[in-house]
Amino acid sequence: MSANAVQQDHAISSTSSEGGATTPPARPVLAPEQLEFRHAMAHLPAAVSIITTDGEGGRCGITASAVCSVTDTPPTILVCINRGSAMHDVFKKNGRLCVNVLSDELEQLAMHFSGATKVPMEERFSWDIWEAPGELGQPVLADALVKLQGRIREFKEVGTHSVMFVELAEVKVNEKKDSLIYFNRLFHKVKRTVL
Repeated sequence: MSANAVQQDHAISSTSSEGGATTPPARPVLAPEQLEFRHAMAHLPAAVSIITTDGEGGRCGITASAVCSVTDTPPTILVCINRGSAMHDVFKKNGRLCVNVLSDELEQLAMHFSGATKVPMEERFSWDIWEAPGELGQPVLADALVKLQGRIREFKEVGTHSVMFVELAEVKVNEKKDSLIYFNRLFHKVKRTVL
């Protein structure tokens, strides 16, 4: 399972010619080295985030674990998204996003934004869980552990994914929350250690 294992809203449904019913696309058969890689990546503990965007391309959010710091000058992170995701082009067109790093009590939200619960996207954004948007106007989770809003400076295609390089405009940390991570294909809560 890749570092983006929690991201499940990636499959674009196809429409049948008889009546417009949708079916998920067939999953490709993976080579042994691909399976080995995915298994290894499932053992790489990672923070769980809901990546949101809003703009002329639309409003959406995905659950992902493929987020990483790049540099502090200027503050830049990278976020990976499956090129087959229905959300891919929305992020690309909007050019802005917010990484909402989830606190330990937000596991159910991770499931909603992974698509596992089938709750429609617009309903997710109607819930009373959002704070006023920051200077970039992106959806920000009120109870997130970390809130990172930024502009996508570069979209680089690598295999099945795009890597978004995001220059941050706003960084907020909640020092009172604990963390949620994804490890061995399960969510785990990590308590804050007092230093």
